Amino acid sequence: MQLNRSEMLRAYRQMRLIREFEERLHIENRTGEIAGFTHLYSGQEAVAVGVCENLNKSDFIISTHRGHGHCIAKGGDVPSMMMEIYGRRDGLCKGRGGSMHIADIEQGILGANGIVGAGSPIAVGAALAAKIKKNGGVAVSFIGDGASNQGTVFEAMNMAVVLKVPKIFAFENNGYSEHTGAHYGIGAPDIVQRIKSFGMPVFEYDGFDFFSVHEAARQAIDYARSGNGPAAIYGVTTRYFGHFEGDPQNYRAKGEVEMFRTEKDCMLRFRKMVSDAQLLDVAELDGIDTEVLALIEQSVVNAKAAPPPPPETVTQDVYVSY
Repeated sequence: MQLNRSEMLRAYRQMRLIREFEERLHIENRTGEIAGFTHLYSGQEAVAVGVCENLNKSDFIISTHRGHGHCIAKGGDVPSMMMEIYGRRDGLCKGRGGSMHIADIEQGILGANGIVGAGSPIAVGAALAAKIKKNGGVAVSFIGDGASNQGTVFEAMNMAVVLKVPKIFAFENNGYSEHTGAHYGIGAPDIVQRIKSFGMPVFEYDGFDFFSVHEAARQAIDYARSGNGPAAIYGVTTRYFGHFEGDPQNYRAKGEVEMFRTEKDCMLRFRKMVSDAQLLDVAELDGIDTEVLALIEQSVVNAKAAPPPPPETVTQDVYVSY
């Protein structure tokens, strides 16, 4: 499906927002002002944006512990997300979620999740709700190569097929489950065939190409929205930083990250594709870069100056009151 100019500009802006948000956190994390672990999504932007540009505000996603990119792609407010990561009162979760638990129900973001593979069964529930309500909605869970081995994911795929719910399983293989290479940690030689064995179609994509991801996601989402039951997408991508901030990545080959940054980067590829085809002007893309950098800078300044949650509110929002 051919995207129009405004759609391509929006997609580029979303990818740039994710990239600069994460690159800045990589710098800020060294100051010691950010509590807890931080897992960055740099390098995988094409996947999050390629999927979420096909979704409506009323559709749901649930992320992983590497969740900033998914949340931004689904419409998470960047200044509020920065506040949340700094543990501030005005963060999306009032400073209580932090990096691994950002959520925004109004935007259809059911949250990042620190438990590997835990998002898929939750998303099956959201998809079942959409089916019961007959509102045309879908639910997406993002799944890494490590989570592809989890029993919760297997059970969720089976249940989604049995109940025939509008659920998308978005697999993004970045090559490493924490510190373990996918070639070693995954027994099945073909993840796609393993997914198909549960009884759903799989649409494959190139994780370094936004347009490839967008098309695969479109096909899977259209399939699920049409009442056919669940579908999956699968592709290979990479992350530029470690499993967590502070991970020296000694398990990666020398020069591997540099090769990906210079030869396969999804942002560079997007710029080249649209400029070579004269679909967008490079000056427009540069303008977006400038705008995004200013937004990130202001978000950091505001977050550092913002107050933390008042101590007396520590017990609020722990349990739901009916």
